Amino acid sequence: MGTYFWISFFTILIQLMTATVKSQQLIESQLNLPSCPGPDPTLNYRPVIGIVSHPGDGASGRLNNGTDVSYIAASYVKFAEMAGARVIPLIYTEPPEILNQKLNLVNGVIFTGGRVKDGLYFEVVKGIFQKVLEKNDAGEHFPLLAICLGFELLTMIISKDNNILEEFSAANQASTVQFVENVKLERTVFGRFPSVLIKKMSTDCLVMQNHHFGISPERLQANKDLCSFFRILTTSTDKKNKVYVSTAQARRYPVTAVQWHPEKNVFEWRSSQIPHTEDAIQVTQHVANYFVSEARKSSNKPAPSKLLDNLIYNYSPSFAGKAGGSFDEVYLFSPRPALSSL
Repeated sequence: MGTYFWISFFTILIQLMTATVKSQQLIESQLNLPSCPGPDPTLNYRPVIGIVSHPGDGASGRLNNGTDVSYIAASYVKFAEMAGARVIPLIYTEPPEILNQKLNLVNGVIFTGGRVKDGLYFEVVKGIFQKVLEKNDAGEHFPLLAICLGFELLTMIISKDNNILEEFSAANQASTVQFVENVKLERTVFGRFPSVLIKKMSTDCLVMQNHHFGISPERLQANKDLCSFFRILTTSTDKKNKVYVSTAQARRYPVTAVQWHPEKNVFEWRSSQIPHTEDAIQVTQHVANYFVSEARKSSNKPAPSKLLDNLIYNYSPSFAGKAGGSFDEVYLFSPRPALSSL
């Protein structure tokens, strides 16, 4: 009986000691696990995007009929935010020195859609575009995404021809995009798109068009300045079967121009033509991810205090859709003293 007791006792003791050793080994192995790799030190993980405001209130005066008011559709702001960026509004009516100082706070710029192609707005867009080129020429990676009207304005500015645009019937139209034969998509806006989504973009109406002007491939290629600056990635067809350039990428600069509206698929609901399928949502997400990933390559990291005073968070959007506007939400800007001295 005594022998059995001691055998049982030592068996249990050995089991406990074995369990303790294994537990200690497990803890040590966990402590020795490699830590998470650090972020790439060459990238900026707090990118800020500047979005240029457009004349008007985005609702045909229903929200504000002032002659000096401007707006940014909230969909552009959300578009940048969905890919991990913050936004500073570049209010086109602000003094040039303020706009230039704000450009030194951001890591990339968006030219939005709209209608105005002349006056102060045109000159401001032209000046900002020149600053974009200068920053890149000086060695700072500084991307630009030009959407719809933004593409049209670049076409006019680069060609030095304010009459170069052609009329197209592509208002309120969901469409496909046709990729140029043998086009290389690496390091372009489409570079990270899954191949299956690229194929669907050629067969399914996954992008939203809303424009009356544009440029045909023939006219772009016939213009020496445009042809040397851009290479055509895609074309699309309007309601009258006229073909226009729908996506172009700069050859030497991180400048992307799209005639279509990548922001609308996720954030605008005023038109029943806007595609909201899962594939269409992926298109928006991939374009946003690409543009913000380009902005992360910018080494510009201004003082946080100056950023905070000028971010879009200092403003509140208005429900334009309820007022019958073209957008669901807009940010409105009236001339006033700057939020900070910058």
